[in-house]
Amino acid sequence: MDRAFVTIVSGLPRSGTSMMMQMLVAAGIEPLTDGARQGDEDNPQGYYEFEAVKKTQSDSSWLQQAGGKAVKMIYRLLYDLPTDREYRVVFMRRDLEEVLASQSAMLERRGEGGAKLTPEQMTQAFRRELERFDRWIGEQDNFSILRVDYKAVVSDPLAQAQKVCSFLGGDLDAVAMATVVDPKLYRQRS
Repeated sequence: MDRAFVTIVSGLPRSGTSMMMQMLVAAGIEPLTDGARQGDEDNPQGYYEFEAVKKTQSDSSWLQQAGGKAVKMIYRLLYDLPTDREYRVVFMRRDLEEVLASQSAMLERRGEGGAKLTPEQMTQAFRRELERFDRWIGEQDNFSILRVDYKAVVSDPLAQAQKVCSFLGGDLDAVAMATVVDPKLYRQRS
């Protein structure tokens, strides 16, 4: 199938975006990555990041090579995408307590400090940001969005893979997608 649209995997940090990128690659979609950030204990299969997306507001030329591919973008960067093309967003949702616990564990392993906000303040801030994002994306004619629950992917990867395949055109290998999900990597559970 010819995918003229750009497939975007998005969500909060530590919400399963790298796992979804891995699933899409297994399904047959080429990732748009630069390989700068290699896998580690937190993401053994890699981060699937593309540094150019961080500069989209000032330079969106990377989109010329993005048609038919999958790119990972933190949700805040989606606001910067130009309106001259179609985007299909696979938006990963994860319990906010799990997101914060995963982020905290990752920062601790790296010896980095976390946010100066309490977990309750961070949860409230994320909730407000996600509500704003949901309102905004609902008003965009060139965006389609599929919200995918991280816990659902881990507990029933094939069913979730089939939903993603259908959303992206129906011609992907859902079985291959499901086989890359590793429940052992679901370490921060609420």
